[in-house]
Amino acid sequence: MNTRLPTYFVSHGSPMLALGAGRFGKAWQDITQEITPPKAILMVSAHWGTLAPVASAAEKPETIHDFGGFPRALFEIQYPVPGAPWLAERVAELLQAENWPVTIHPDRGLDHGAWVPLQEMYPMGEVPVTQLSIQPRQDPEYHYRLGQLLAPLRDEGVLIISSGSMTHNLGDIDWHLGEEDPSIAPWAEAFQSWMHERLDNKDIPALMDYRKQAPYAVHAHPSDEHLLPLYVTLGAASDAPATRTFAGAMLGTLAMDVYRFG
Repeated sequence: MNTRLPTYFVSHGSPMLALGAGRFGKAWQDITQEITPPKAILMVSAHWGTLAPVASAAEKPETIHDFGGFPRALFEIQYPVPGAPWLAERVAELLQAENWPVTIHPDRGLDHGAWVPLQEMYPMGEVPVTQLSIQPRQDPEYHYRLGQLLAPLRDEGVLIISSGSMTHNLGDIDWHLGEEDPSIAPWAEAFQSWMHERLDNKDIPALMDYRKQAPYAVHAHPSDEHLLPLYVTLGAASDAPATRTFAGAMLGTLAMDVYRFG
């Protein structure tokens, strides 16, 4: 029986979704209905950036509230979940086998890019989680290769999820719109559509060169750390088709796409 797990990219949106994720939470919950229960989750979030890959071996990952200016209730949320130190060791083993520099952090917790969607997917914290950093100074091709090195985990019961945002220009957000308002700026929709077409057609060369080829690319991502996680899960399932399982937007400019690879 084929037990290979797909990989996923989720757009995590505003931290306020932790207080009620609505249709976005439903899109994240739907992931758990598509797959067999994983042994563990490897989460790759836009909110942990390092010079070289770092995997967390925390046995009880802290719920990191890495944001400011939000209601007190948001800072009181905790997501108690077991860590997976063995998975951090396995990640290091896979990268070291290809002479990639990698280190293990003994107790780094989960940032909001990780725990906000995960608390919707597995609210009881029943699946152990290890987080892996991205490298913001590197490009999409680097992260695609990183994902390819992690591909064996898919046959080992590990669910690889990357968390970022299909568009991420905080300066253009319309804070007057409610989280459930589906309005989207034309530039954000144009970028979202271009990415969908290229992912659907598995146009890897164009995706690697998105900052030059995609419409409004630099406006959609003034810095590209929120899109880089997508390339990790794309690379980890490079043999598989891409399926957009959710398309939407919040606050006018944050495209909230969810993709399954495999």
